[in-house]
Amino acid sequence: MTEHPNSMGSWLKTGVIALATSLTMNAASAAEGDIIHDGEYNFLRAQHGEKWDAQDVEIGDALAAIRDANGGKPPNILYVLIDDVSFGQMGSRKMNYVTGFETPNINQLADESLSLMRMYTEPSCTPTRTAMLTGRHPVRAGVEEVKVALVGEGLSAEEVTIAEILKEVGYNTSHVGKWHQGDIEQAYPHNQGFDWAAFPLHQQVQLSLMTREAMVANNMLGFHASGQSGDFAIDQRFKPYGLVTGVEAEAGGLAREVDMAPGEEWTQAKYEDMNQRYQDQAIEQLQKLAAQDEPFFLQYWPLYPLNFAYSDQARSRNGGFMADKMEVLDDWVGELMTALEETGKADNTLVILMADNGLMYHYEGTSGLNQLIYRGGKTQHLEGGVRTDAFVRWPAAIEAGSAAGDIIHVSDLFTTFARIAGATDHIPRDRVIDGVDQTALFLMGEGNSRRDYVYIYEGPVLRSIVKQEFKMHMPAPGQPGAAAPVFNVLRDPREQHAQVGYSLWSGASFQDMLKRHQKTIAKYPHLPLGKDAPYGGIENLRPESELARQVFDSWQ
Repeated sequence: MTEHPNSMGSWLKTGVIALATSLTMNAASAAEGDIIHDGEYNFLRAQHGEKWDAQDVEIGDALAAIRDANGGKPPNILYVLIDDVSFGQMGSRKMNYVTGFETPNINQLADESLSLMRMYTEPSCTPTRTAMLTGRHPVRAGVEEVKVALVGEGLSAEEVTIAEILKEVGYNTSHVGKWHQGDIEQAYPHNQGFDWAAFPLHQQVQLSLMTREAMVANNMLGFHASGQSGDFAIDQRFKPYGLVTGVEAEAGGLAREVDMAPGEEWTQAKYEDMNQRYQDQAIEQLQKLAAQDEPFFLQYWPLYPLNFAYSDQARSRNGGFMADKMEVLDDWVGELMTALEETGKADNTLVILMADNGLMYHYEGTSGLNQLIYRGGKTQHLEGGVRTDAFVRWPAAIEAGSAAGDIIHVSDLFTTFARIAGATDHIPRDRVIDGVDQTALFLMGEGNSRRDYVYIYEGPVLRSIVKQEFKMHMPAPGQPGAAAPVFNVLRDPREQHAQVGYSLWSGASFQDMLKRHQKTIAKYPHLPLGKDAPYGGIENLRPESELARQVFDSWQ
């Protein structure tokens, strides 16, 4: 909650400025010393450091050879992050038959890629995106959950994003699509390292669920005025109103809301127009960036398949309102990859396509998506919430049609992109970086991951720890560690049969992992979430958006 500017907020702002000054001084000497990793990584490095160091020499030579073959330039990076799709929902012809919707273009991309069979994310979209952008568990940046309407919070300016790091070594950067890192000016992508950005201020709960069409589909209750009389509604400010929709901006400038007139009601048709606009802009940015001499980082985060209204005519055998949008999204992935080929730069472009977390299981069945192999979905620490498909394509360096069962976490992309781009020296050395450099896994294939563990949070609470094929759900407060349920996710992918007795040996080992994690937190405390007045830095706020902001500020 944003503090009132005349009380706690003034103190907070002073503290943030002091922290920013400290971090700036530290950033100037970023290359001095080693990257600060979590205790568990250091525990592994003590066992395998010599091997990894030898590998790193080989990797350095391989990356240098690739650059030499490309005129001395590092690869371009195209990162496509899809919203709320569980493991197995895309990339497989067999699963297309099981689910009743087709993903031929994503299947082809998978065939041309290294398929990461054990990619872990965070349980919901905002934390996953923070983890990728910063290389840190989102809780370390104060990011704990998904927010829907005005909150006056967001990714702090003190966090260092992968876009900012790539800028340091000459990359041009663009972001298109979902962002969901906050409604304050410092959190917008064009203030977090992107040269240009087109993005919605909030997310699909506002954009597709808070509409009359979603109400008619019986997927939203109580929001739209036409759904009830409201005879006894005294508080006229209870329901969100005046929310900013989509904006566009360049680095150093103000954002501007597009395609929304004062007093206009947001509709499903406008949501679909927004999706098409982002697809068109992603291709436009790809063509623009590829035409320049510098390497590029293009981040495209589609809003589809998240959708809550039925089409007039279903296009898939499944017919669910999200399943149909999966087929639309697949078409768009095909268009994007065709556009990449037409630039002539596909061979030396690292393409990653993945989902941010499991399905929105609250709409399982009617949406057309389901849990499939792993139990659980969005917001949950269960495998179904944090395991997603992920495909890595780089013809110049990665074997097509390969797969890896190694554990990898979405935060690893931060460190790996930096290494591949030659930007490792710009990774901050004043905070914990959870992301592990997985270049060896990308270039050398299966068996070369540098992690066999993941800590899984739900919000600020550590809910489970994964180690190899074992997963411990954290015991309830007051219960001994020996009582914690431990699952073998190979034998029990749905986490339904705890092996408490069979796995008693693991209790002490998991507790040691927890202690190593806690010691790192104690030594390097979490940084605060960014806070400010919402909707700052938008030059054409509609009157209703200005009113929403004023009302919000009035009680802070």
